[in-house]
Amino acid sequence: MKIMNNLSLKIAHLYPKLLNLYGDIGNIITLRNRCIWRSINVEITDINLGDEVSGYDIYFIGGGQDKQQEDVAAELLAQKDKFLQERDKNSVFLGICGGYQLFGHYYQPHNKPRLQGISLLDAYTIAGDKRFIGNVTVQTDFLSPSTLVGFENHSGLTYLQGDTLPIGKSIIGAGNNGQDKSEGARFKNVFGTYLHGSLLPKNPHFADYLISLALEKKYGNNFELTPLDDALEIQTHNALVSKGY
Repeated sequence: MKIMNNLSLKIAHLYPKLLNLYGDIGNIITLRNRCIWRSINVEITDINLGDEVSGYDIYFIGGGQDKQQEDVAAELLAQKDKFLQERDKNSVFLGICGGYQLFGHYYQPHNKPRLQGISLLDAYTIAGDKRFIGNVTVQTDFLSPSTLVGFENHSGLTYLQGDTLPIGKSIIGAGNNGQDKSEGARFKNVFGTYLHGSLLPKNPHFADYLISLALEKKYGNNFELTPLDDALEIQTHNALVSKGY
């Protein structure tokens, strides 16, 4: 395992003026703080419409309404090749709700033209007739603690295909589609989820997992983060595990 000094990460916050529902900015704050507390130099850049994107270690995109998704979808599509290149270089991506949907092949709304995604994930989303709202607990097989907690508010039904796997099994909540118990998606270092709330403050172990992946991509494999005192954060997380839907 490696412990190194003089580390740095560059984080791109994609279209925060359009996609930032239900406290999604908290995910950026958590990534920033958990880097700073470890003396990891972190640079966060807001990427707005018309800005070029490439060369970042972590890309984050939040959720939004259909109108905002339409604006962002066109922008993402114009730079699709760059995002695919970043994915294949093992840059880390995290997409929440509407942003997650655009990581797939497409989102099909009711009575509107299909929104093309950028195919970072082998997945697609169609609008459903029921809105899923409430607390979510997800069981994973790659994190410790193994649970994720959050809050969902979506009517989109997302289906995974090919080598794209769910982040985990939805123990509480509807998850991707209310049918197969899957929640979220992961392929290479790309992650998508319907968990708002915001996600990473409630799940500091997942934030650290993403930071570790980004450091490994930049500096090499088997990276060990300096431990933090997360007693209060984990206590809060555990209080939300299996909390009623």
